[in-house]
Amino acid sequence: MRSVSDLRAACAALPHSSETFPFGMDTLVWKVGRPDAAKMYALSGINADPLTLSLKVRPEYGDTLRAVHAAIVPGYHLNKRHWVTVTLDGRVPGELVQELLAGSHALVLSSFTRAQRADLEL
Repeated sequence: MRSVSDLRAACAALPHSSETFPFGMDTLVWKVGRPDAAKMYALSGINADPLTLSLKVRPEYGDTLRAVHAAIVPGYHLNKRHWVTVTLDGRVPGELVQELLAGSHALVLSSFTRAQRADLEL
């Protein structure tokens, strides 16, 4: 996954996902949930070269990822404990990027109340 179109396709495949540009046209943000209560699970500076992707992770997993992969660093302009930024230059295997993306989506979705999750099943 090295292009914005790859990221868009991967995020569009996740349930209840939407793209937004709340921080300007250079930063693409993906959210999960109903439009009026969606929460961010991924963001990418779409003009970065190489492309970067920030994702939410469990703090202990983020520590492990950063220790093992030089291309994974604390989240840029985000809570460094809960977010990582992955440089998509091929150093991190595509399967791991996909796993991290799906994991971020699931982690944010798990923070919803039971009623919020039930609303999504309609």
